[in-house]
Amino acid sequence: MREISAETITETVKKLCISANTELGEDVVKALEKAVEMERSTAGKDILKRLLENAKIAREEKIPICQDTGYAVVFVEIGQNVRVVGGSLKDAITEGVRRGYSEGYLRKSICHCFSRENTGDNTPVVIHYDIVPGDRFKITVAPKGGGSENMSRVTMLTPAVGVEGIKEFVVQRVKESGPNPCPPTIVGVGIGGTFEQAALLAKKSLLRPVGDPNPDPEIAGIEKDLLDRINRLGIGPQGLGGYVTSLAVHIEMMPCHIASLPVAVNIQCHAARHKEAEL
Repeated sequence: MREISAETITETVKKLCISANTELGEDVVKALEKAVEMERSTAGKDILKRLLENAKIAREEKIPICQDTGYAVVFVEIGQNVRVVGGSLKDAITEGVRRGYSEGYLRKSICHCFSRENTGDNTPVVIHYDIVPGDRFKITVAPKGGGSENMSRVTMLTPAVGVEGIKEFVVQRVKESGPNPCPPTIVGVGIGGTFEQAALLAKKSLLRPVGDPNPDPEIAGIEKDLLDRINRLGIGPQGLGGYVTSLAVHIEMMPCHIASLPVAVNIQCHAARHKEAEL
């Protein structure tokens, strides 16, 4: 049985919170650089160049890419032969977020749903656990901003609508979102499972390197078609018109009930932030 100390987890989460919010992934940077070449609008090109400049300044000066440093969403893959010692796993992760948002001077955005009183330390944390074989321990911190999260939706389609019905729902969701999620976006789509599983699939799809196709050729083809349809909407960078409304569409799918067709769309803004570590 492999042992990992709670303090080690806390320090790792702290560092991941800070780096995720200040260092835009190279996959996103490359996607934005490609988008500059693809964009047909002069204003759109200028916006994309400014987003790249913003990312460069954030990385060099260790300051947030965006003022909305997000809800801390954490994905944990923990081997069944791993034991956390010196405290609980949940408490260790929560303390890591607390330290990261304090020591990294990151905005605390979490509040009570009714009174809107801020919790003061960006907790509680949303944690998704996945038990895996062996003694592996991987942790991913994915801060999620409110503007893009607000544009996300889950629906239960009639199975008869098929693939075309799914495409129409996804494109319509992006169209109705307009400039609100700060495009160019990455559109995460979850298909199948149950109501809540579809939403989780959509969010997990955003952890994939930007533009990496689904390994299933059929789903990869749907991703490509959806991206083309979305970019023909004309919303453009920051919603000011242009071609590049989205950088990528990522789909994850699993089987569903014979009477159901759950579909979730989780939109991610251009600041697609997530960092991971293996202990």
